[in-house]
Amino acid sequence: MSLSVTFGRVSARRLWHRSPALTLGVSLIVLLVLVAVFAPWLSPFDPNLQDIPQRLLPPSASHWLGTDGFGRDLFTRLLYGARPTLLLVLLVLLLTLPIGVLVGVTASFYGGWPERVLMRMTDVVMAFPQLVLALAFVAILGPGLLNGALALSLTAWPAYARQARAETRVLRDSDYLAAAHLQGIRGARLLLGHVLPLCLPSVIVRVALNLGGIILAAAGLGFLGLGVQPPAAEWGSMVADGSRVIFDQWWVAAAPGIAILLASLSFNLLGDGLRDVLDPRHGT
Repeated sequence: MSLSVTFGRVSARRLWHRSPALTLGVSLIVLLVLVAVFAPWLSPFDPNLQDIPQRLLPPSASHWLGTDGFGRDLFTRLLYGARPTLLLVLLVLLLTLPIGVLVGVTASFYGGWPERVLMRMTDVVMAFPQLVLALAFVAILGPGLLNGALALSLTAWPAYARQARAETRVLRDSDYLAAAHLQGIRGARLLLGHVLPLCLPSVIVRVALNLGGIILAAAGLGFLGLGVQPPAAEWGSMVADGSRVIFDQWWVAAAPGIAILLASLSFNLLGDGLRDVLDPRHGT
């Protein structure tokens, strides 16, 4: 069942009653995107302008979330910090989803030695903890946003490959594909035009659920100094800076920590909501 058909059966008016999690998740993600896009207009401060006499000020009317160790406005840096987070999530999504889905669908569709080779490669990558393997890749490639996205992508695709393989295995002997065979549809045309669209809904749900973990992993890279480099605002590095003064000026670390929590929660709610809408076992 395609995404368009599935969502067509679920009217926008019934969406909240069908899946409040999806509505809330989408609303929070839209708010996050708007904050990232309009960050220069939402705060009058420069996110990288240092003002040492104003360092470590508590929240006030002039600085809503206080200032950090260099006197920079925390609210401003929090707004700008949404940009690299969303960009990294987008890059990981664009790199991971095609690789994982194509590997899994191809392996299960053709079977035989292609399946054995591709799935053994998948098992090898999955044998390593994702964050540890990402740290190893970043250590080789060097710190930075693009290298961090590439490292997380190289470690995240096996889960989608296994999901797509399981979906394709169920479809391979179905009457639907048998009917396509009778119409003369075979090979890559059958794979891309008939098998792949049927695998996408469950894979998209898996992606949405994993995006929260990707945000946490990206924040972990930033916390260790392997993500976006200073002086650019990034939530993980902001938490690392605030951890040095957490007992006296707790707000320096609490503000970006709460932002990471809300962003991760938003994508988890999106994944739960998509599962409710796309899973045929849920009633309409």
